[in-house]
Amino acid sequence: MTTTTTLSARSALNPLIALDDVYRAYGQPPVLACAGVTLRIMPGELVAIVGPSGSGKSTLLNLIGTLDRPTAGVARIDGLDVNDLDDRSLSALRAYRIGFVFQQFHLADGVTALDNVADGLLYTGVPRAERRRRAAEALDRVGLGQRFDHQSNQLSGGERQRVAIARAVVGDPPLLLADEPTGNLDTASGASIVELLHELNAQGTTVVVITHDTELAGRLPRQISLRDGRVVSDSTTSEGTA
Repeated sequence: MTTTTTLSARSALNPLIALDDVYRAYGQPPVLACAGVTLRIMPGELVAIVGPSGSGKSTLLNLIGTLDRPTAGVARIDGLDVNDLDDRSLSALRAYRIGFVFQQFHLADGVTALDNVADGLLYTGVPRAERRRRAAEALDRVGLGQRFDHQSNQLSGGERQRVAIARAVVGDPPLLLADEPTGNLDTASGASIVELLHELNAQGTTVVVITHDTELAGRLPRQISLRDGRVVSDSTTSEGTA
């Protein structure tokens, strides 16, 4: 067995996301947006984190995506304790290990799909020609091989979200975080995006979808439900943690 294979096998046994009794408070007096969350997400999972507005979904996304640090508890992403990392190290972790997709597509106007995707590699030090080559591969991967030269205003909503997903996966991160990825789409376009997330997961990407849509969540293999900053159910366990 090669060293690479050994490391891959070892990482597959460890959680990609490990939260232990994590709290996040804001303001004075403090308001708890995350109130003692403990969970594990393994490499290769496809998970929905679901809950109504104000349940703590966005806070949990920020903690998993290392955009925020816990007030208390331990958050480990890809084996690294977020509280042990300085801002530069956290930025590097996001650049190489985490892809983000949001409800708003956040595509640059007047820029082609190819260059919007290539911009996902701007902070990795990859030369421009290589960024564009990888961007073309990522667009092929999401089914937009014929839209390289189209600008965002020439694309449908579903196509724009596919460009945003291509940008998120162009660096081949092990973790993709999708925040309400179908929120701005019609039913047919939303269904195609869910199918794409399944395809990316089948290719090895761990996908975590943040949503208030219980129907969307029900189409994913695992559902973690939040309420008032707490996990109240997890479909991988027989009982929720109230």
